[in-house]
Amino acid sequence: MAEDRVVLNQKNKISSLAGLIKTMRPKQWTKNLLLFAGLIFSNNLFNYRLILMTMAGFFLFCMFSGCVYIINDVIDLEKDRMHPKKSRRPIASGQVSVRSALLFFLLIFIVSSMAAFRLDALFGCLGLGYFILMLLYSFQLKHMVLLDVMTIAAGFVIRAVAGALLIGVKISPWLLLCTVLLSMFLALHKRKSEMKLVANGQKMTRKILEDYTPELIDDMLHIVTSSTVMAYSLYTFTSNHSIYMMGTIPFVIYGIFRYQYIVHTKDMGENPELILLNDKPLIIDILLWVISCIGILYFL
Repeated sequence: MAEDRVVLNQKNKISSLAGLIKTMRPKQWTKNLLLFAGLIFSNNLFNYRLILMTMAGFFLFCMFSGCVYIINDVIDLEKDRMHPKKSRRPIASGQVSVRSALLFFLLIFIVSSMAAFRLDALFGCLGLGYFILMLLYSFQLKHMVLLDVMTIAAGFVIRAVAGALLIGVKISPWLLLCTVLLSMFLALHKRKSEMKLVANGQKMTRKILEDYTPELIDDMLHIVTSSTVMAYSLYTFTSNHSIYMMGTIPFVIYGIFRYQYIVHTKDMGENPELILLNDKPLIIDILLWVISCIGILYFL
């Protein structure tokens, strides 16, 4: 019996640890790959020292964003329990207690903050600024129409700027504009998918959805989608890189169209990270875009 209790306790500890890690939503960490933009587009991809610094920055932003998700799940505990998918999250399902989640958050946040400031003071300030902005989003900004999607876009810009600042390089304003527009594109599609679920009978879990209409979101998506393609095209036309960068425009257009196709036919707009991780044509398109950019920037 004693041995059974020991085995059971070990299983519970492992389950609790797995739940805590899951609460940080590792699938969402793909968004932090944006920190590598400054490294790639500044022609420093083969600089070993800068690669290590960017990887460290990427890991720390994963920790910062993970801390935000923990707080967000604690705040939205009751709402998540009413959601068909979010109710399976560790805190909402009871796999992880609120107390354990908050203690884990404090540990990760303190260690990550100290490491970020030790790596670079300005980078640490941006990391802390990102955390505070996302915390404001969780408490208030996500309930304010239009500001909710603009805050998400600001979070992506902070990632891009932090990656460039960490290694001491400049990043094109056009690329930052592309980042803003593309993140708003994803956020608006997420809102549209959430509204579709409510229209199909699901109980509303976001009060902000009352302030949006399908027509309004469609109008904004038309503007953002066309502006994204135009901003990226202008970047390839006006940047100091090879004129052959224009050859990467079709990959961007296909990626945007493919994402829209998936959202409209498979109702996956509520989880953009799953689309980026599971749709093979989109993954191949992104890889081809990255390979093309590297080939043009470094070998032409």
